[in-house]
Amino acid sequence: MIDPSIPLRLTLVAAAAALTTACTPLGLFATLSPKDPATRVSRGEAYGENPRQTVDVYVPRAARGAAPIAVFFYGGSWESGRRQDYNWVGRAMASRGFVTVVADYRIYPEVRYPDFLNDGAQAVRWAVDNAARLGGDPKRIVLLGHSAGAYNAVMLGLDARYLRAAGVDPTSVKAVAGLAGPYDFLPLNDRTTRNTFGQAADLTGTQPLNYVTRTSPPAFLATGDRDRTVWPKNTKALAQLYRDAGAVVEERHYAGVDHVEIILALSRPLRGGAPVLNEMATFLREHAD
Repeated sequence: MIDPSIPLRLTLVAAAAALTTACTPLGLFATLSPKDPATRVSRGEAYGENPRQTVDVYVPRAARGAAPIAVFFYGGSWESGRRQDYNWVGRAMASRGFVTVVADYRIYPEVRYPDFLNDGAQAVRWAVDNAARLGGDPKRIVLLGHSAGAYNAVMLGLDARYLRAAGVDPTSVKAVAGLAGPYDFLPLNDRTTRNTFGQAADLTGTQPLNYVTRTSPPAFLATGDRDRTVWPKNTKALAQLYRDAGAVVEERHYAGVDHVEIILALSRPLRGGAPVLNEMATFLREHAD
């Protein structure tokens, strides 16, 4: 179990500093926390014309041959988030052998569903187009995310229309990973989902669990049993549908872990609280290799 005093102390220190630096608490964490060995080879490269259509890229320091590519989408209720606040995720995945793309995407109120999914697909297309110079293999891609970003990653893997529209072969996505993702949230009972998905003509079509088939990409689905932001039933429901369809899934429930702690467990200083990184990276490598 993660010591609850550790994230609390980090947050308090960051919040105090943010008052004078105009930095977000997560941004300060990204700046000050110890990180895994990796090389950032690209910063703020554009995959589209909008300022939020940009990526940062982290690569392994000792890569041998073309590495699998991991595209990471952060959470933030589809209305907040910055790629630079997740450099520690990029470095963590790069240290596990992935060329890692940390992608920004447009958010509410500028856009609504499905625009952020189209952005995600374009970010994957950028990774494919730039794979050679980054040292990555465009035919071995994995998608991962946390919270709203887990929705994005999993939805892109399950509903191939977005990748096809972006010019990406959906079979190049070898696996997906979702941490504390919302996959089954109808009816739209809260402000966030009503704002973001309320205009959809087909609400059932917004739900990832409606796209699971036997050939769906292998999925690593994880949640914390103390998550009260995105309830663990989302992970349970999607994992069960995977099993019912005969698709490959690994379901993990981490005791004593909440919605924020599951993503912080990827960071170097908080990794001892739950084996999220090792278990997720092992699963993704197994299916990408």
